[in-house]
Amino acid sequence: METIELDDIIEILKDVEEDVDYEHETALVDNRILDSFDILSIISALNDEFDVSIPAKDVIPENFNSATAMRDLIQRLVDED
Repeated sequence: METIELDDIIEILKDVEEDVDYEHETALVDNRILDSFDILSIISALNDEFDVSIPAKDVIPENFNSATAMRDLIQRLVDED
């Protein structure tokens, strides 16, 4: 079973928007730090990096408001596979 590291998620996020404190920010979507184009880029990068497919039902702000939430989402998808 693969363990998804928070640092791996943060590296992907920094490729999209580098001037954000991803370790502490908990409202990336709610505070409009990331826009819909950013989210699509992140989804694509996460899908490629971790060989998962994020279903449309999981593309909700709660899953993308923080690096931790994204890690938890990817971990769940990897574990389900």
